[in-house]
Amino acid sequence: MLKIGDVAPEFTLHDEAGKAHSLSAYRGKTVVVYFYPKDDTPGCTREAIGFTQLKSQFEAKNAVVLGVSKDSSESHQKFCDLYNLSITLLSDPDRAVIQAYGAWGEKVQYGKSTMGLIRSTFLVDPEGKVAKSWANVNVDGHPEAVLKAF
Repeated sequence: MLKIGDVAPEFTLHDEAGKAHSLSAYRGKTVVVYFYPKDDTPGCTREAIGFTQLKSQFEAKNAVVLGVSKDSSESHQKFCDLYNLSITLLSDPDRAVIQAYGAWGEKVQYGKSTMGLIRSTFLVDPEGKVAKSWANVNVDGHPEAVLKAF
């Protein structure tokens, strides 16, 4: 997992519409990069809706929210359409960015240890450094907690 002060790993990933987004394109803004396991699952849906509901408040703080999962751009588009999501969702099918941020690893679900995506969020400052991070996120209230971190 990245630490506060680390340079956030650069990436270029495609969104729900197939448009490429690079972290470096957001220099000068604060970027919320949140990693979530799967589109259209209960926790991931609550988290995405929460960030969508607060989108204008993040924008007022010169911030952008980017959700990342290994789901395809097509899956992201269906997810956005189904729940009227207005945040940007990025596809990382080979998990390169997920792994670079330390959001892939061993986790315990239902008493069983498995490898998978660890729900994590990173606040990247306008210079591209990690300003804050959250690991093993509980989705309820998380978007609000991220907003309060500014």
